[in-house]
Amino acid sequence: MATFSRFTLQFTHAMSPHFSKLRSFAFVDTIDEVSDFFGPGVDFGSALRRVTTEAEVVWLDGHSDYGNSLETFYARYGRQLTPRTTVIITGDARNNYRPPRDRVLGDIADAARALVWLNPEPEAYWDTGDSAMSHYAAHCTSVHEVRTLRQLEQFIEELTLPGPRLLQNV
Repeated sequence: MATFSRFTLQFTHAMSPHFSKLRSFAFVDTIDEVSDFFGPGVDFGSALRRVTTEAEVVWLDGHSDYGNSLETFYARYGRQLTPRTTVIITGDARNNYRPPRDRVLGDIADAARALVWLNPEPEAYWDTGDSAMSHYAAHCTSVHEVRTLRQLEQFIEELTLPGPRLLQNV
């Protein structure tokens, strides 16, 4: 997961100049906003160092807790979600056998235009062991396996197809 986390932070860094209202959050067992770490002119290495040293992403024991992270996100930022908001979650949905608390993801989805989940694991591994993917997927507009550049490219192509779009430059 660490490699995918670094990759998604790089993806966020690359997208930030193209979306004026893009906000970024990092989480382990709680969540913190890291948007300012990826500001204009900031190199990725500096941003990554700040995320790992300054972001408050560990609350209890440093093991993934999507449920607590989602509840914390909604409590802090839920009122800022609008029908123009697209939420993209990147992660494997492995919750260390903790309660998924997926009802709050439904609240996030209800407040936003779209809720997209990008999962770096093969779909065959979803809902095995401590994966709570089906709990979360039930609330998502779309869920994508994204573990290769080709899969990421396919996801991006879907975003740029004519017709209703999940993302737009706002």
